[in-house]
Amino acid sequence: MMSNGGFSSRNGASGPSYINGPFQNPITIHPSTQGYIVAQPSSTMTQSKAPLLPAPDNYNFKLCQQATPVSLYQSPSASSMPIRPPEGCSEPFAPSQPAACNHRMLLLPTSQSSSTPPVSNSFCQNLHQPISRQYEGHTHVGNAVNPNPALGSSLTSMAYSLGTPTPLFFGNASQSPGPPPASASNLPVPGPNAANAVPQTSNQLDRKLYGTPPAVGSPAAMGASPPLRPPGLLVSSVLPPPLADQNEAGPYPPQAGQMSKPAGTAYPSLEPGYQGIEGIPKPLPVHPPTPLYGFPPQQYQQPSVGPAQLSPSLSALSLQSQTPEALRVVNLLQERNILPPGPVPAPTPCLPQDLQKLNCSPEVFCSTLTSIPQTQALLNKAKLPLGLLLHPFKDLSQLPVVMSSSIVRCRSCRTYINPFVSFLDQRRWKCNLCYRVNDVPEDFMYNPVSRSYGEPHKRPEIQNATIEFIAPSEYMLRPPQPAVYLFVLDVSHNAVETGYLDVVCQSLLESLNSLPGDTRTKIGFITFDSMIHFYNLQEGLSQPQMLIVSDIEEIFLPTPDSLLVNLNECKELVRDLLKSLPQMFTKTMETHSALGPALQASFKLMSPTGGRVSVFQTQLPSLGVGALNSREDPNQRASAKDVQHLSPATDFYKKLALDCSGQQVAVDLFLLSGQYCDLATLGCVSRYSAGSIYFYPSYHSQHNPAQTERFQKDLKRYLTRKIGFEAVMRIRCTKGLSIHTFHGNFFVRSTDLLSLPNINPDAGFAVQMSIEENLVDMQVVSFQAALLYTSSKGERRIRVHTMCLPVVNSMSDIFAGADVQAITGLLASMAVDRSVTASLSDARDAMTNAAIDSLISYRTSVLTIQQPGLLAPACLRLFPLYILALLKQKAFRTGTSTRLDDRVFAMCQLKYQPLMYLMLMIHPSLYRLDNLTDEGSLNINDCTIPQPGMLQLSVEKLNSEGAFLMDTGSEMYLWVGRNCNPTFLKQVLGVQNYATLPLNMNRLPELDTAESTRTRAFISWLREQRPFYPLLHIVRDESPLKASFMQNMIEDRTESALSYYEFLLHVQQQVSK
Repeated sequence: MMSNGGFSSRNGASGPSYINGPFQNPITIHPSTQGYIVAQPSSTMTQSKAPLLPAPDNYNFKLCQQATPVSLYQSPSASSMPIRPPEGCSEPFAPSQPAACNHRMLLLPTSQSSSTPPVSNSFCQNLHQPISRQYEGHTHVGNAVNPNPALGSSLTSMAYSLGTPTPLFFGNASQSPGPPPASASNLPVPGPNAANAVPQTSNQLDRKLYGTPPAVGSPAAMGASPPLRPPGLLVSSVLPPPLADQNEAGPYPPQAGQMSKPAGTAYPSLEPGYQGIEGIPKPLPVHPPTPLYGFPPQQYQQPSVGPAQLSPSLSALSLQSQTPEALRVVNLLQERNILPPGPVPAPTPCLPQDLQKLNCSPEVFCSTLTSIPQTQALLNKAKLPLGLLLHPFKDLSQLPVVMSSSIVRCRSCRTYINPFVSFLDQRRWKCNLCYRVNDVPEDFMYNPVSRSYGEPHKRPEIQNATIEFIAPSEYMLRPPQPAVYLFVLDVSHNAVETGYLDVVCQSLLESLNSLPGDTRTKIGFITFDSMIHFYNLQEGLSQPQMLIVSDIEEIFLPTPDSLLVNLNECKELVRDLLKSLPQMFTKTMETHSALGPALQASFKLMSPTGGRVSVFQTQLPSLGVGALNSREDPNQRASAKDVQHLSPATDFYKKLALDCSGQQVAVDLFLLSGQYCDLATLGCVSRYSAGSIYFYPSYHSQHNPAQTERFQKDLKRYLTRKIGFEAVMRIRCTKGLSIHTFHGNFFVRSTDLLSLPNINPDAGFAVQMSIEENLVDMQVVSFQAALLYTSSKGERRIRVHTMCLPVVNSMSDIFAGADVQAITGLLASMAVDRSVTASLSDARDAMTNAAIDSLISYRTSVLTIQQPGLLAPACLRLFPLYILALLKQKAFRTGTSTRLDDRVFAMCQLKYQPLMYLMLMIHPSLYRLDNLTDEGSLNINDCTIPQPGMLQLSVEKLNSEGAFLMDTGSEMYLWVGRNCNPTFLKQVLGVQNYATLPLNMNRLPELDTAESTRTRAFISWLREQRPFYPLLHIVRDESPLKASFMQNMIEDRTESALSYYEFLLHVQQQVSK
């Protein structure tokens, strides 16, 4: 039973429900009652636990999803939205604005000139000339416009014309016009892809383009003369949508230099700091800018009706409570030690304390700017991107779950009631997105937690920014689908040689009882080489039957009803198959791979139900539809020129993914290969079906045991983690703001609706935003992400995240609220798209220019006293370092040998990983471990966790007498110096001396010593903070992995890249022009 004090905690579909009313019957629950549950992780969860595009138009990337820039608050109407409300609500709702607003064209700032010459190496591009694009024999013409050139640049936005067919929006893809959906003929129509538009320069005509940083060893790089005063594809098959929410967009649309020092050495002028460097003037004392706020902080008065009474209490809100540390002036050329001792905290929005404590966790939902500019012009002037980063299905330790016969939402914009609405009285509430006044339903007046009546502001929906609803029947058009899992396995000679089949089958045997699902769970298997092998697992058979289809040109299902079987009823047959499968192909000499036909067969098999397809592939597809040829030239891996073949070689896999998305099927790809597999092409099948991509280069179960261990750990997590089926996600924002670009793995069904056949706890998303209308009359704005999904237990659920941020009108406030990590994460996604649609060099230039532009804006608009040096606010002091780290990241580096598949996989991770994991990949953490102590340690579950300080990524921080741990997110390197402390060698590594340390050591021995306990506790603590399992490599000087360790020394010069100090000199040179 529920106590008066709170909720019982659980996380999952099972557990007791609590009924809304003074009398509770544990057996009978009347449909009109409501219940509340606070969820905790289930046993299968890990507790916690994507181009440089123009911000809302600041950069010009184009492979991303570009949705019609329509304000999300605008009310539905006959011409803009179907009758059925968002997320499946069937009740009618009244429009609050004319439909014509949805077709408003965004205008260029008046300062932009249309006659300026073309620019190719900046995010800052205005595309506003008419453009045309040939597509399937038809020419479509549109206008590119500029909603938001925030980094001195602009992104193409489309003009819309009524009565034109609505094109399909594909996740992270160029937009292609297609036939109109049956019920959406009057929706706004984006024009053709901006990728073909003619770029124009920004309005900064007096400033020379920055271009690429100077080559290593050049006078500019060496700082020889630093300035003395730094002045539609058509998809054939269509089924009715299974979710009511999908009707919002109508039914499924038809888818048719030379250097003198060796690489890896520290730049000598960096020791010990930046003082006394020839050519750099002695700085004047650095004064913080004059305070802009002259009044003491005002105490937020809690309204009598609760914390949701927002507007009156914020009428006099100022940002003076913002800590001055964020705006402290930092001279990057002088202050060497800019890294914080631990993880970089997200900035706290300057809201009243009572509201801030209700705000959404930044690990789930965060903004690049925690203070939103009042106008687009102000955002453009700041040269910072505006966007949101989401981790919507993150494993949470506490999750309130509400079961109700009716879910309270705004009658106009369909926003879910949340902590930031305003209660005008006990019977009326005002929406915080569109400001419509709504009635409070009668049953919402009762709070079953306190068992009191008449206090709606104390309900869990008003007390939690993240909440989950168990949806009533009107949120579904068909019964929730069961959990369905199909495993598609490569059994060619190459695949069998790697030994991966044994690992997969053994992992499945061990996890069979832990697969998420219920009594309806189904499972099936397909294997393939040059033919397709199906397995009849029908109940009553004594053993599994293999059915072979050799005609891969016209694929068919031999026995459609017995290939996907109920797991509970046929578990023994499944076990028999998994035990015998590795031996069935041990002597095969078949070298071909018919991946395309195998995926076609999977689609046919899964279409009636939807579900998850797990594909394991070890080579380039060579037979049938989707066959590929090698496009990689190994001699060009280290080329400093632009990298070719980052885009798909064929659209077969993308078209198939869109077919799958329409039938609620997601495809996850496991690529285990020692040779080129064209991940740029194969990855499309996962990217557009909301799947996941796993990559294990040089995989071999015996020759590469470290990869095998990583594969085993990843597979166990993959098989047992939480999963949501037939999901859709909509992001809403306050009137005046609009979303125009999405990043991640998905299919965009309408301007703000993402189709996610599967959703998993490890998936991240990003969106770019613009300010369509001035926010002058607003003190705060809100953002809400709603994820509607079917749980593995067959429940329809809605997870809602709401975030509230202040609106500001000064440049200093904008900079004070900048989230440097979120900005870096969004720019990384934009850079990936820029690399594919333009070129790698364009993306690299655009990233560099992003740092330069923001520092120029800070210098000219915020600093009150001009001083020499490279000045940045404390909140952005890491920005140039993070940009340099991206330039040296595997996805974007040049001049260093990088396999094409490795580069493409790194790009996939940048667009797909949640921010907290992404930053470790961009800027690894370095710690010294041979001198760990208990000073400042954490105590977690009676275990002492040492907390060593974070070191700069430079070899000058290493010495031969120590041991240093580098955490890159997916891998950890423990580098042991040649003269390492003998005590550490014996007490932690279990060896007598350095000479006896094995070359391929991958784990620490469990020794009964204090040093061993401390070291293992710290590494385990780091591992537990992420859902995947990072491998540990013990590295010594002779180890082949030393090169990988040294490549992550971002602050040092390499053969092809500047050191951090040289990069700062380049940035300063451009800022001072």
